[in-house]
Amino acid sequence: MRPYTLKQIQTFLEVARQNSVSKAAERLSVTQPAVSMQIRQLEDSFGVPLIEPFGRNIRLTNAGQSFLTHAIAVIGRLKDLEAVMAEHVGLRQGRIDLAVVSTAKYFIPMLLVQFGRLFPGIEIQLKIENRDNIIGLMTRNEVDLVVMGRAPAEMECSATAFASNPLAIVAAPNHILTRRNNLPFSSLADFRFVVREMGSGTRAAMERVFAENQTPLNVVMEMPSNETIKQAVMAGMGLSFLSLRTVRHELSSGHIALLNIQGLPRGGHWYITHLSNKKLSPAAQAFKAFLIEQGGALMDAWS
Repeated sequence: MRPYTLKQIQTFLEVARQNSVSKAAERLSVTQPAVSMQIRQLEDSFGVPLIEPFGRNIRLTNAGQSFLTHAIAVIGRLKDLEAVMAEHVGLRQGRIDLAVVSTAKYFIPMLLVQFGRLFPGIEIQLKIENRDNIIGLMTRNEVDLVVMGRAPAEMECSATAFASNPLAIVAAPNHILTRRNNLPFSSLADFRFVVREMGSGTRAAMERVFAENQTPLNVVMEMPSNETIKQAVMAGMGLSFLSLRTVRHELSSGHIALLNIQGLPRGGHWYITHLSNKKLSPAAQAFKAFLIEQGGALMDAWS
């Protein structure tokens, strides 16, 4: 068996995750031929094909499925090894693999800058995904820490709240409902909504709120980002349900209006989360402590 590399395994995992060589290349910021070469070298090492064409994408062979199971476990063990070795270095240096849900991108850069000033030797690798993808990363032990709005109930996780996350209904400034106060939640049944895609934590929270208030949700369009939704709201396409952390500039400038709905804003929290059995490196422990001790206050002062 020929030697194979960690880079080849990581490339294979991304191809398997995306079911596409081209999409994996885009996520890894390399060319498609470079990804194909890594996979081909890995297959040559074991003497079996790991992927095969499937329409415009790829699928794993039987050998590829077996390889995937063991590769995930290997990466998880390597991350534990890194954490153990980091204990011998302390906080002078280190690396954290951090994943955040897409709504957190509005404040996480500010927090990373503040943390970097305290610990300049710690490198943070950041992934931004929707909630479903974040849970997948946690399941496969591919990240150290996660920032999300609600810990998954189906997993054994440690989740600590560090900041508030109020969610509410927003509209264009000239919308008819902006001139009314103390609206019953049921009044929203007559209006159209632009919403996040399935798998988004904001979408899940919105559906829970509408179900609790026994109010039908009239979805006119799904959109994959808060930025696109904000533009749609300002254009008058519909109302939306968003974290107020994401619309602070638009509210202050008057480009978006906050509706006065009974029971809203809905109180929520941001959590720093990791698998319960995850061995955190000193760097990851420091970042977790930083968010718990300072994150909320920094976000409130900033926003």
